[in-house]
Amino acid sequence: MSEIITVAEAVGRTLARLGVDRAFGVVGSGNFHVTNALIDEGVEFVAARHEMGATCMADAYTRASGVPSVVSVHQGCGLSNALTGIGEASKARTPIIVVTGDTPADQSMSNFFIDQDAAVTALGARATRIHRAATAVKDAYRAFVSAAVDRRTVVLSLPLDVQAAEIEWDDALVPSMPDKAAATASGDSVDRIAAALRGAERPVILAGRGAWHAEEELGRLAELSGALLTTSAAGRGLFRTDPWHLDVMGGFATHGSAQLVAEADVLIVFGAALNRWTTLGGSLLRDKTVIQVDDTREAIGWHYPVTAGVLGDAALTADAVGEQLREAGWSGEGYRTPEVAERVAANRHWRDQPFDEVVEDGKIDPRTLTIAIDDVVPDERVVVPDGGNFNGYPGAFLRVPDQRGYSVPLAFQSIGLALSSGIGAALANQGRVPVVGVGDGGFMMSHVELDTAVRLRLGMLVIVYNDSAYGAEVQHFKHETDKLDTVSFPETDIAALARGYGCDAITVRHERDLAPVAEWLAGDRLTPLVIDAKIAAFPSWLLEHSMEEN
Repeated sequence: MSEIITVAEAVGRTLARLGVDRAFGVVGSGNFHVTNALIDEGVEFVAARHEMGATCMADAYTRASGVPSVVSVHQGCGLSNALTGIGEASKARTPIIVVTGDTPADQSMSNFFIDQDAAVTALGARATRIHRAATAVKDAYRAFVSAAVDRRTVVLSLPLDVQAAEIEWDDALVPSMPDKAAATASGDSVDRIAAALRGAERPVILAGRGAWHAEEELGRLAELSGALLTTSAAGRGLFRTDPWHLDVMGGFATHGSAQLVAEADVLIVFGAALNRWTTLGGSLLRDKTVIQVDDTREAIGWHYPVTAGVLGDAALTADAVGEQLREAGWSGEGYRTPEVAERVAANRHWRDQPFDEVVEDGKIDPRTLTIAIDDVVPDERVVVPDGGNFNGYPGAFLRVPDQRGYSVPLAFQSIGLALSSGIGAALANQGRVPVVGVGDGGFMMSHVELDTAVRLRLGMLVIVYNDSAYGAEVQHFKHETDKLDTVSFPETDIAALARGYGCDAITVRHERDLAPVAEWLAGDRLTPLVIDAKIAAFPSWLLEHSMEEN
């Protein structure tokens, strides 16, 4: 049965009918009606306090759930506030749809006017729009398909005059989603991977976010070929239960794990970008055959040259290679020797590596802090580290239960995204304890979203690694100059600030100060707990690599 509705209502209905189940945003006059249309269709809406926070929530929610979500923002300044979050999502190829109002074309002198398409295109997102009332459903459909099928961040602009126009709605207007069949690599490519594994003495299989669905297939292939298993940061947790996994490759890896990868003679890469963080500036790719398998052509060899590129789905390709090896009756010990087993077990986790504790009056060593928290937080958790000098501690010392239990908003290398991302990841992983690790700099940029967490009654644990500075810059430049006033700040009572939002909060200067964490975990966990940890400041092992030029 048809009815007359506005374009704004039609867009909301279309996105909901295509499968959107969650939206985040800050509502202004330009996105008021489309947001309510989403809500009327049963889409859960989270009202954030800042557009960047809303976008980071959607980004993390979609990464963890696999379901495209919507960000709803006002035109002009509302969209510009969201741009850092859009940049993060775009670089991570997260399929979210940013629905934004837009100033009508004949009102270029409006205070709200910007060239929205140009702004988002500059960040690598896809710009699209509702062109006119007659094409509104098709335009919204194309935006959703572009996000969901191509795995892109899409910004859908809704000019105010078009939004207000009316159309005749019928459910039959919304097309069905196209089927997207995964593709196995070509026979020649499968042969090449199989040959490389047969000839390898020390093979390693690396999996990234693009291989989240391929755990079983990759595990079987690794067992058959004698390969060790590792992941990029975006895939961390995928092989958690396999005794031959090295946890994570690259910047978050222990020195011993990195050495095992460096010693490999063959590296088969499934769904990982091989960026400078994963490869330690390309050093972990040297002196070995590197075959990169990805379902996106432009990803192959994008960051560093590889020996061979293979276009195909991770699971199907791994299964085809394994089948060829089995049919040939071939299996090998490869890298899985007793001596290597001992090295893998000893070097898998940073929390198990010995260290000399830094003793500083009234400050806690961030390693001591993080290990103590890792000991008490249940295994069913989702860990979200922010960027900065400290970030290796929550990013590497906190263990994760699986790939869904780790969300890394570092594609844009911005600080201040983790708190909002933690909210989105928590909503996609309900029942788990969200653990956010953030520096005082990033926290002070984003703490407004504590209000959102309190309203949602999220039992989120927020660890603030507080060195009263932008610590990476202090550690990087302190050997050159004592002019560090621009990156150093007076001590801030972050615990008091958090209580002002309605959070539970503690200040930690010694390990004994962490006792309330266990009490909070044993309670109903309906209020976030913020830990203002006054940490001893020293350069992390990540700092030198992080400050390298691209």
